[in-house]
Amino acid sequence: MITRDNKLTNLQLELIKLFRYNLSDFELLELKDILSKFISEKIDKEMDKIWNEKVWSNEKIDELANLHLRTAY
Repeated sequence: MITRDNKLTNLQLELIKLFRYNLSDFELLELKDILSKFISEKIDKEMDKIWNEKVWSNEKIDELANLHLRTAY
């Protein structure tokens, strides 16, 4: 969760603990992959939830993709 003050989040505190380890390039890539998969799974679950709650279809996604919401200058 994002906080409005300058305090560190629980995620930031946990990541700081990892800074004491000097990872090899391969280990660093592994960690990035793990974090990417974690975030991807969270996004997928949330999108599935939205899809089901709003009863979306592929047509609705195409409609949203083609919306032009930018302000004309």
